[in-house]
Amino acid sequence: MYPPHHLGGYELMWRSAVAHHRAAGHEVRVLTTDWREPYVDASTPEDADVHRELRWYWHDHDFPRIGMRARLALERHNVAVLDRHLEAFAPDAIAWWAMGGMSLSLIERAATRGVPGAAIVVDDWLLYGPKVDGWWRILRRRARRLEGACHWVFASQTLRARAREAGFDSPRAEVAHPGIDLELFGHPPREHPAWDWRLLYCGRIDERKGIDLAIEALSHLPPETALRIVGRGDEAHLGQLRELVERLDLAERVSFERLPRGDLPAAYASADALLFPVRWIEPFGLVPLEAMACGTPVIASGRGGSGEYLSDGENCVLFDVDGGGPALAAAVERLAGDPALRERLVRTGRTDAQRFTDTRFNDAVLAALETTRPASD
Repeated sequence: MYPPHHLGGYELMWRSAVAHHRAAGHEVRVLTTDWREPYVDASTPEDADVHRELRWYWHDHDFPRIGMRARLALERHNVAVLDRHLEAFAPDAIAWWAMGGMSLSLIERAATRGVPGAAIVVDDWLLYGPKVDGWWRILRRRARRLEGACHWVFASQTLRARAREAGFDSPRAEVAHPGIDLELFGHPPREHPAWDWRLLYCGRIDERKGIDLAIEALSHLPPETALRIVGRGDEAHLGQLRELVERLDLAERVSFERLPRGDLPAAYASADALLFPVRWIEPFGLVPLEAMACGTPVIASGRGGSGEYLSDGENCVLFDVDGGGPALAAAVERLAGDPALRERLVRTGRTDAQRFTDTRFNDAVLAALETTRPASD
C-alpha cells in the first residue's frame, strides 16, 4: 500500500522516504499494489511516478488461501510487471518496503538480474511473509537465497531479534529506528490545564492494539473520565469495540473519530494522556513519540520495539498488559495523582522524541541503498 491508499504509519514512512530521496536529487519510481482504500476521495491527487499494478495475497485484513491456478497467475503477473519496470526505468537500486503478502520471489529476481536492493523491515513481514506467500510455501529452499539478495534495514532490535529466532540472519543487516515529522509534531506544546480526565487512543483499529483495554479501564476510573479513539482500520474489530462500549454502558464517555493527519497534533495536545496499550510485540511504534513531541504524557505497555525508547517514570508510565483494564486504570490514576510525574514526563518525553526524526531514518535508508551500489558507480 502507498498513500493515500494506506492503513497506517508504515506506508507514511515509505512516502516520507520517497520525498526525502527526491529532495536529495534522486529519481524515484514507486511500484505498489492495485489495492484501493475505500475512504479516499477519487479526486485526491496522486504522487508523481506511482504505479499501482502489483497483485497481492492480502484481502479484507486477511490472507485467504487461493488455488494453484490463481496463485500462478498472480506470480506471473507480478514478475511481468517488475520486469517491465526494470527494463523501462533501469534503477540503480531497489528499496523493498512492506513485502508481507507480496511475491517474495521478486526480491530474488531483481538480485539475479544484477539490481541491488535494500529491504526496509518495519514489521514482521520476514516472519509472516513466507507463510502467506502461496508460491513461497512450495519453494522454501530459497529462503537462504533471500538472505543474501539485498541489504536489510530493521526498524528495531526487536524486529531483528525475532528474525534471527526464525532462522533469518543475514550478514548484511542493520538497525535504524524510525522517527517522526518534527515539522508537524515538534512545535512547543500548549500549556496544559489541570488534569481533566481526558484520555486519547490514536492509531490503527486493530485487535492487537489493545483498544478494548482502554475502554475497559473506564469502568475503573471516575465517571468524568472520557476516552477519544482516533483511527481507522479493521471495520470488524471496530464493530466489536462499539459493542463493548454499549455493553459497559460507556456510550457517553467514548467517542470514535477519523481525523486528517494535520489535525493530530491538536488531538494529542488536548489530551491529558495518550494510551498505547498494545498486546502484541509492537515492531516499533511512532504514536507515543508523536504524543511525547506534543507534550502529552504517555501510558503504555512497552511491548516490543516501543520498549527500546520508553522508560517508566522517566518519559512514560508503563503498565502490565496482562493485568487488563484494571492495570491500565491504575496507571492512569498514578499519573493523575502526581503532578510532578506529569511534568517530568512532558519534559523528558519531548526531549527524547526529538532524537527520533524521520530525517534521520530516511538518511539511514538512503545510505543503505547507496552501499548496495558498486564502488565504480
